[in-house]
Amino acid sequence: MAKSIATDRNILDTLADIFQRSGARSYQGQGVSMSEHMLQTAASAEKAQASPQLVVAALLHDVGHFGTDFRDIVIDPKHATMLNATVNLRHEEAGTLLLEPFFGPEVTDPIRLHVQAKRYLCAVEPDYFDTLSPQAVHTLNLQNGPMSPDEVAAFEADTHSDAAANLRRWDDEAVVPGLETPNFESYRRLIGSLLKG
Repeated sequence: MAKSIATDRNILDTLADIFQRSGARSYQGQGVSMSEHMLQTAASAEKAQASPQLVVAALLHDVGHFGTDFRDIVIDPKHATMLNATVNLRHEEAGTLLLEPFFGPEVTDPIRLHVQAKRYLCAVEPDYFDTLSPQAVHTLNLQNGPMSPDEVAAFEADTHSDAAANLRRWDDEAVVPGLETPNFESYRRLIGSLLKG
């Protein structure tokens, strides 16, 4: 496994820095920043009375973007890299790679599966596709489109598939400009309580 950029002692500070640096970075040009998007996703999880692990997964689900399409952020303030991508950048895998040394599968598996959950929901709920943004449709095509019946069965067999599907729905909704949410620091204690060891 590749060595993580964070250590046990500084993972909370690393995550806080990601949220701070993301303040001006647009999420898919939808009127919210990446940090606002992730905080809105976590707030939706809390409102749904999700487990602490799923709230943290919702909060951190898109940190992998900082190692993939945000590498060009200086010249890409409107997140055009994602929209113009011609290959799947697999931000869910990048995020999981960062977080796995520090959190258990109840946090990391919904993050790992949240892109697959979009493919799953497109396959099992005919109306779901119509709710997707143009950017989400574009990346869906890069991610092999809706799941096949065999893929649906495999996804449903995963212990964390329901959590991932819930995370996906909160993810889709988390694009409300100006919505007030708790800030990252309000989650620091919760995140720290879920760190391994």
